[in-house]
Amino acid sequence: METINNQIIKPKVWQVIGTTVTKCASSAEAIQEAGLDFEVVKRPNLHALPSGSNIISDNSYFTFRTDTEAILGDKIGRDYEVVQNTDCFSFFDSIIENYGGVHYETVGSIGYGSTVYITAKLPEHIRVGRNDLIENYLFLTSSHDGTGSITIAFTPVRIYCRNTLNAALKNCSNAIKIRHTTSATEKLKEAHKMLGLTNQLTTELEAIFNRWARVRITDPELKRLIQLAMSPNKETYQLLKTGKESELSSHFNNIVSGVVDYCYTNESQQEATTKGTLFGMYNGITGYFQNVRNYKDDETKFKSIMAGTGLQRNQTAFDLCTEFAKHGNSILNN
Repeated sequence: METINNQIIKPKVWQVIGTTVTKCASSAEAIQEAGLDFEVVKRPNLHALPSGSNIISDNSYFTFRTDTEAILGDKIGRDYEVVQNTDCFSFFDSIIENYGGVHYETVGSIGYGSTVYITAKLPEHIRVGRNDLIENYLFLTSSHDGTGSITIAFTPVRIYCRNTLNAALKNCSNAIKIRHTTSATEKLKEAHKMLGLTNQLTTELEAIFNRWARVRITDPELKRLIQLAMSPNKETYQLLKTGKESELSSHFNNIVSGVVDYCYTNESQQEATTKGTLFGMYNGITGYFQNVRNYKDDETKFKSIMAGTGLQRNQTAFDLCTEFAKHGNSILNN
């Protein structure tokens, strides 16, 4: 593992289950290097696989890998069109070729290949304070189970602790979704659009994070922000807003304590940019999901941080910090 200031830094969440492909010049090379250059086929609900096994899906169609015969989706609609991994990501190669300093970093999959992804590292950094650096990535993902589109997301990662800081601004989304049936030309247009948005996002996020790093918060304010950000439902949120903290579950209180402890004790939280600051509180939320919370396995962790509960709490924390920076602690009890 990498170390920074003698502290062991965990790998980025997508590196844990993926393959490093930094030397690959194209997405086709990267996919082949990671063993994801397999073919996906869609078939009607009652159909024999090449091995002779009969498959009955819960819907009209199912998809499977021809190399392993792993079923990737069994609730596929009639109109769903399979897009092979090589075709899915090849349109992005022109970005790598024409935008200096961009390179592929990691390729991986979850669910036997039902979801595949590739990350591209951008040359620019977000700088908070003097030397708190955040790397910028484009995260591309696609699925073969009939549930998702091709998605390109701008995903900043704080170097010091590998926390993913992916959040959408109110005036600018950090992701673009592309339908599987969209033409290659349209995919390329959307990719270039996302790349253009990264310049705006980098500039805006750098200004936001530097402002948060200058906003001091008290211990009670830190705890209340964490409580609100980590609220799992409306009932918990209402208990907090109405002063009924004694009715909060012990499970929820333990989670909050875990985030608070991370904010106070983790080495990455002792920097001038994070210690006792609003930026530190935001990193406390992201750091909890990256470095503290226990998961069933690495795929579960990946799903949480990139698309599930971890991402949702991250967005809630981002929105709370935005409001706190504008209006102060008046937002904590309203």
